[in-house]
Amino acid sequence: SFVTVTVAIERILFILREGATREPEVVEKMLERAESRDIEGAIELGKKSKDFVARIVVYALTHRESSMQNAFTRAANQELTRYAQGMATLDTCITAAPLIGLLGTVTGMMNTFGALGTGDVASAAGQITGGVAEGLIATACGLAIAITGLFPFNYLNAKTDEAKHDVSDASNALEVII
Repeated sequence: SFVTVTVAIERILFILREGATREPEVVEKMLERAESRDIEGAIELGKKSKDFVARIVVYALTHRESSMQNAFTRAANQELTRYAQGMATLDTCITAAPLIGLLGTVTGMMNTFGALGTGDVASAAGQITGGVAEGLIATACGLAIAITGLFPFNYLNAKTDEAKHDVSDASNALEVII
């Protein structure tokens, strides 16, 4: 649960920071300048921006002589990799938490059946209910961790898809212009 919460909070802070630095109007102005063949002006405008799409466009325009499309793809991959950081960890925690809860359920039931094997159910009642309680608590904790992590995971995936769409849109616009 600690790993899930830590990764989720860090990633949400990253998304909020990136959202605060987004300047789609700067990207539009860069594309307008590129369309009017003021490539250097577009590059200078983009260098002043903290927008990740602007950084990608700057890198692509800077390397337009060798292979602009490859430069755009390389820069886009680097930027989108930042969006994907921690997602595998969060996905693993969400997937593993119910399984760990199930493991706790199995060990709790093993304790319960072990207590039943003594023959005297009345004297082992505390041990039996303790094993059942262990199983229920383990299952509830595993599910709570998975459910808690699922909401930020889906939010972060949606934001990553949105970033991919913004990058793809800039790529298509740049390809049409140049």
